[in-house]
Amino acid sequence: MTTSTQGTGKVPAVLVLEDGRTFRGRAYGAVGATFGEAVFSTGMTGYQETLTDPSYHRQVVVMTAPHVGNTGVNDEDPESGRIWVAGYVVRDPARIPSNWRSRRSLDEELARQGVVGISGIDTRALTRHLRERGAMRVGIFSGDALGDDAAMLAEVRRAPEMKGADLSAEVATKEAYVVPAIGEKRFTVAAVDLGIKGMTPHRMAERGIEVHVLPATATAEDVYAVEPDGVFFSNGPGDPATADHPVSVMREVLSRKTPLFGICFGNQILGRALGFGTYKLKYGHRGINQPVQDRTTGKVEVTAHNHGFAVDAPLDAATDTPYGRVEVSHVCLNDDVVEGLQLLDQPAFSVQYHPEAAAGPHDAAYLFDRFVSLMEGQRA
Repeated sequence: MTTSTQGTGKVPAVLVLEDGRTFRGRAYGAVGATFGEAVFSTGMTGYQETLTDPSYHRQVVVMTAPHVGNTGVNDEDPESGRIWVAGYVVRDPARIPSNWRSRRSLDEELARQGVVGISGIDTRALTRHLRERGAMRVGIFSGDALGDDAAMLAEVRRAPEMKGADLSAEVATKEAYVVPAIGEKRFTVAAVDLGIKGMTPHRMAERGIEVHVLPATATAEDVYAVEPDGVFFSNGPGDPATADHPVSVMREVLSRKTPLFGICFGNQILGRALGFGTYKLKYGHRGINQPVQDRTTGKVEVTAHNHGFAVDAPLDAATDTPYGRVEVSHVCLNDDVVEGLQLLDQPAFSVQYHPEAAAGPHDAAYLFDRFVSLMEGQRA
């Protein structure tokens, strides 16, 4: 990615998809060129949390909501220390942000962090194209990076694909750190960071859990060195088929029957650890309005999603694995994608979506309580 943080104004910009379709608009954020996988997010709020979610590493996010940036940017809502999206696509950016917590405009923040974006294009048409053709490589070009259409398309097609990408170590912490329990400490959890969001250990800390966040490269020995009551595997970017190391660590956790909870990428890791395959979705699930049914209770939740891969597990019956029986506990009501797994013979479960959901909704917050119950049961 090459960028300049000069004022964008009315600088022309072009978005080029790998199938050759182009959209012309204006630069938004930094000026230059960027490449990634084009995906769309259906959230109408929470754009700061989306931008700073490490799971969006190497993805160019298209916002389906037409107006973006209305509340500006503050210093309280980021989910990590930086913006992770490779590029940002909006239709009508706010001219003037309006919120009492706003410190600067979204345009300014994107430019400050060198994130190339484009505005003024028909994002509805682009979203429909991605729904029909599937997520694909894309480039955004503006300013001096603009070239003829054939040259820009050739650059897009040289960019790496998301399938086969091993990215978790690129976004995870390099050094272990501790998030202390809020109030009385009740449990210790080892959290393997594959791209963790800041709100996740906070949700556990609210429940009296001291969270030891470990790098993606952590070994089983590192995990058990903190003497955990439970182990957590986080969300993160990339293709789960490449994640052999976290799969091996999780299998050790399963062998010891330590209470286990996984979110998003962690759900895919659990699927692989149990012997299931994973596959790439046509265009993925992204946004904060995805309906999921908890099959253990029958309750339907509105949930936050960000995933382009899914677990290939049978929906209609429990499956025998080396670690006992497992069943699909949650399913997406839009397309029957597996949204959760639950072991029946030991304390382990996972979900494909984001129950921490800092920007909302909070229907799935009970899953952290379910994790606490597993640790209470194990201790008893």
